[in-house]
Amino acid sequence: MARLSREDRQIALGRLQAGQSQSAIARHFHVSQSTISRLWVRFQATGSVADLPRAGRPRATTAAHDRFIRLRHLRNRFLSASSSVQALPGPHRLSDQTVRNRLHEAGLRARRPHRGAVLTRRHRQNRVQWGNQHLRWTVRNHWRHVWFSDESYFLLQRHDGRRRVYRRVNERYAPNCVDEAPVHGGGGVIWCGGRSIPLEGAPWCTSKGA
Repeated sequence: MARLSREDRQIALGRLQAGQSQSAIARHFHVSQSTISRLWVRFQATGSVADLPRAGRPRATTAAHDRFIRLRHLRNRFLSASSSVQALPGPHRLSDQTVRNRLHEAGLRARRPHRGAVLTRRHRQNRVQWGNQHLRWTVRNHWRHVWFSDESYFLLQRHDGRRRVYRRVNERYAPNCVDEAPVHGGGGVIWCGGRSIPLEGAPWCTSKGA
C-alpha cells in the first residue's frame, strides 16, 4: 500500500475539512480508508499531520542525502550503489544497502537492462524521415509492391549479464535505461527470411535461408 507524503497529507486533510468522505479520498490517493482515518484521528489529537516520534535507530541519511542519491541515479541509471556511497558529500557512514533502500523508496530498483543497438542522432533522424515519407502509403497502391525481409542474428559470445540498471516500473525501454552495445558482439549465426503481399489470386511468396 502506498504511503502518503507530507504534501498529500495536507491535501487529504483539506478535503476532509471540506466534507469529502474518507473512502473517496482514499480512492484518489490509492490508499486504504484506514490510512485516511488514522490521519484524521492524528490531526484531531495533535493538530498536525507529521509523523509521531518513533523509538529505535535514527535514520542514517538526511533529506539532502536522499535527494542527492535519487537525483544521481536518475541522471545516470547505470551507477552502482557503492559509487553513490563514495560520492555522498560530507562525513557519513553508509552501507550500500542503505543506498539501495533509498532508491527503493524512490521507486528505483536494479534490473537487467534491455540491450539495444547503438543509435546516433543521425540514425534516429533518418528513421523519423523514412516514417514521414511512407506515412500515407496504402496496401493497394504501394505496400503490395514491396518485398519484406528480416534477419535475426544470434550471437555466440555475450557478456555475463551482471550489469544492472536502476529504473522504475515500465521504464525497460526508456532511452536512459537501455544498455547499448555494438551489433558485432562476436561470432554468430544469421537467419534470413522474406515475404511479399501477393497480387489478387496469387499465392504467398516466401524465402528463407541460414
